[in-house]
Amino acid sequence: MIIDAAELDATHAYKLLIGSIIPRAVAWVSTVSDEGVANLAPISFFTAVGRKPPMVSISLQPKADGVTLKDTFLNIRDTGEFVTNLATLPQADALHHSAFEFDRDVDEFTALGLAKEPSEVVRPPRIKEAPISFECVVDRIIPVGDDGVDHVVWGRVVRFHVRDDLYLERGRIDTAALPAVGRLAGEYTLVDNVFTTPLDQELLAARQGRRMARLDAKTADWSPLDTKEWSPSGATTPAPGK
Repeated sequence: MIIDAAELDATHAYKLLIGSIIPRAVAWVSTVSDEGVANLAPISFFTAVGRKPPMVSISLQPKADGVTLKDTFLNIRDTGEFVTNLATLPQADALHHSAFEFDRDVDEFTALGLAKEPSEVVRPPRIKEAPISFECVVDRIIPVGDDGVDHVVWGRVVRFHVRDDLYLERGRIDTAALPAVGRLAGEYTLVDNVFTTPLDQELLAARQGRRMARLDAKTADWSPLDTKEWSPSGATTPAPGK
């Protein structure tokens, strides 16, 4: 299958990207508005972009309507600050529900039953149960595309918060102790295995053609991309309880 990108609309291009770039790390981003209202959002277009100074990037699409800018982006643009938090399996449901489109005056920590932990340098709070958090200040904001609603944000990390039991000698992180949650297309994946190469050929042969194991009760061919709740923006609507 060869697909000409010039012939794709934004929805189909997004589906190809999120289904092909897997697994993706998830930045559980906390921000505050100018009025002091806290917001949360899971951003899976997330990666490191620099070492000195340490820098991360997040890419934000508009809300489910394809036009309205997300509260996360507005808060970052207006305040110049954000926090990325690492989500692990016990927080997966709260992580998912933070993608719902709450009204702008709703404190999403309160709505989702999550505890706040003050940051040291920036205004947005950290998620108390997150094992790792980065306090970030905006380095640059880069518009992407022709319609002006997609943006890449580069953030300079000014504070690293690492749970004590995860911080090893010489600055290493005990990654094997982190049941980190990543993103596939519209679903999540649990990081629960580790290896170095080469692997035994018998092991490789035994896994050839094997599908991923589901941790939920869904059928093998189920996908949230086929449901009405999914949108080509990472946002989900309506918010819980509406």
